[in-house]
Amino acid sequence: MSPVLTTASVPDRDKVTYWNDALNRTLVPMTVTPRDDGPFDARIVTNRLGYLQVSTMEADAERVSRTPAQIARSSEALVAVGVQISGTATFVQDGRRAEVGEGDLVVCDRSRPYSFDYPHRFATHVFQLPRRVLGVPDTEIRQVTGHAIGTRDGFGAVLLPFLASLASATDAYPPAVADRLAGNVVDLIATLITERTHASGADAEDTARNHLLLRIRDHINQNLGDPDLSPESIAGAHRISIRYLHRLFEGEGTTVARLVQKRRLEECGRELARRGRTAPTVSAVAQRWGFVNPAHFSRAFRAAYGVSPREWRNLRTPQGDIALPPVRRPALSSTVADRPASDLAPSRG
Repeated sequence: MSPVLTTASVPDRDKVTYWNDALNRTLVPMTVTPRDDGPFDARIVTNRLGYLQVSTMEADAERVSRTPAQIARSSEALVAVGVQISGTATFVQDGRRAEVGEGDLVVCDRSRPYSFDYPHRFATHVFQLPRRVLGVPDTEIRQVTGHAIGTRDGFGAVLLPFLASLASATDAYPPAVADRLAGNVVDLIATLITERTHASGADAEDTARNHLLLRIRDHINQNLGDPDLSPESIAGAHRISIRYLHRLFEGEGTTVARLVQKRRLEECGRELARRGRTAPTVSAVAQRWGFVNPAHFSRAFRAAYGVSPREWRNLRTPQGDIALPPVRRPALSSTVADRPASDLAPSRG
């Protein structure tokens, strides 16, 4: 269960001291000063994904600052990425001042002085990681601090929903999955920093879109044998909506369902064309690449290549180097390909 530090049961006179100590132990040494005179209420929940620390903080109006003396007490250079869930903040670092609204993202270098001023009660996700794992120059990190990155700002539109969703389920992942997720988050944050320092406008949006498309295509290729592979499962694995997933593929000349089926048929075709002492049955090949229903597989294969899977296997050369023709797009678009991805794995009846 996630550790929760809260002022709820602390006497009013000790709440501020308790909260300062909680943030100093959980995040980094800093100073917290409430903006109001009444009883102070705050809580923070923290989890870890490998070397990535994920915290969700909720508190009354306050001002947070980190001084050079406090920085000197830290043993490791850290970078934090904050996602504003509710409320607003004024973020100051490296001589820049940013007004942060709900849904905005900020990059904060913990190794340099900064301040956050929250005029009202607020909530935020904080992703904290060693600066060394980002693999980007300090000069680039310095360029993105002191800015608010909104949902319409290039790669921020991709990263924000992913981080927000990840923060709500960090304790649901086994260690091996958590380590991989941490690596993915670091890659995405590094991409964000690079985009903000080198790209702009349409180029930035293309960079973000292409990066995500590459990850999705790799996920599809790695999971072709899973009969439950579908737009729903693909969107869920990448923490995006199904609608946004379909939007990503609008410029690809295909749909997610067609791509999954095309890749499965290609792998089936290659395996059936291989020559060996013992050839696998057509149904065994179909099941290995995610087709549960042999009749459905045969129809899809014939629609794509013009012959049945059995005829395809018989056409192989003695050297087993049969050329794999392209999938016939008209046949796919008019028959199998327009079916939803849930039909790619028909019922197991």
